[in-house]
Amino acid sequence: MPSKHGPQIKDAAVYEALRSEGASAGKATRIANASAAGTIDHSHGGQSLETRTRAELMTEAMRIGIKGRHRMTKDALAAAIRAS
Repeated sequence: MPSKHGPQIKDAAVYEALRSEGASAGKATRIANASAAGTIDHSHGGQSLETRTRAELMTEAMRIGIKGRHRMTKDALAAAIRAS
């Protein structure tokens, strides 16, 4: 299948999956390229998601664009951040 995007996308499968889930082109590109490079890291100064506060997780969720984050528990936020 020919790609609908240019060579700047390093992991086309991840990009297409994110776009089909409704992610913006920019967000999908960033995540796909980080995935291809192996640089996705959700640690925060060495802290695991479980040891961070809910406020810290909310800030991270906002930064990466997780919808519905205000209704999520701390555990749900951590799972959503991991899944992004």
